[in-house]
Amino acid sequence: MVKKLQTRRYDAAAYLKTEQDCALYLQAAIDESDGNPAVVIAALGDIARARSMMQLARETGLTCEGLYKALSPEGNPSFATVMKVCKALGLKLHTEPVDV
Repeated sequence: MVKKLQTRRYDAAAYLKTEQDCALYLQAAIDESDGNPAVVIAALGDIARARSMMQLARETGLTCEGLYKALSPEGNPSFATVMKVCKALGLKLHTEPVDV
């Protein structure tokens, strides 16, 4: 008899315990996104879920429902929303020259 393998869905939010974890995760998403904004938005959504979505909604002035929708893989938030979310999460985006 073959024993059935039990698995759980992977949720990155469960592993984002510290602000450093969140910052490194977001930077990795940016670095690996290859220009695909959905990757970065999904990473922000994971970080938001790891924190309190209700608190984030209060700090950004957005609704929880609006945040879930904007930060979903299908979401398309404005840059202003991305900046509000980053600020409320204690994260900042920065740039550096691309090595040529």
